[in-house]
Amino acid sequence: VKFCVENNEMPEISLNTDELKERTFKPLSIFEEHKGYSNDPDVNPNFIKPKMFMFRLQKIMDEYAGGAYKAFKTSESQLEKGLEYLQFLHEDAEKLAAEDLNELMRCWENKHRIWQAESHIRTVLFREETRWPGYLFRTDFPEMKDDWKCFANCKYNSETKEWEMIKREMIELVQS
Repeated sequence: VKFCVENNEMPEISLNTDELKERTFKPLSIFEEHKGYSNDPDVNPNFIKPKMFMFRLQKIMDEYAGGAYKAFKTSESQLEKGLEYLQFLHEDAEKLAAEDLNELMRCWENKHRIWQAESHIRTVLFREETRWPGYLFRTDFPEMKDDWKCFANCKYNSETKEWEMIKREMIELVQS
């Protein structure tokens, strides 16, 4: 409340609501345009439904980012391959299609999940150590290292399309 009282000026927002609306509802339009191409709405070369997209994303993360299928083990080469496949999936995300509003919500959940998946892979790649027991085993860096007793954060710059990896100090509240 204090912030709102001290900063009570209306911000200037230049927002093209028509463009935002078109982008938001694009999966519904894609489905409507191409739904007659095949007799099964889940199999169509012109779009991908959210459930199939989710399965692809899960498979990439499981096999290349140290999922349960790989016993939580990964390496630099696997992570790099996972990033390569995520780039293909980013392209496929432009063809997400929704038959109804529930699927539209699932389309946007998947678009958010793919960004989260990429940030996860980049963070694991940046942190050159194992976070085991309990989370992840890097086969190329099998030990836990004291210099990595920190937070590994990432930030995406949408203008330059580049990721910034940041190592942040961890403040121990309880000494171990």
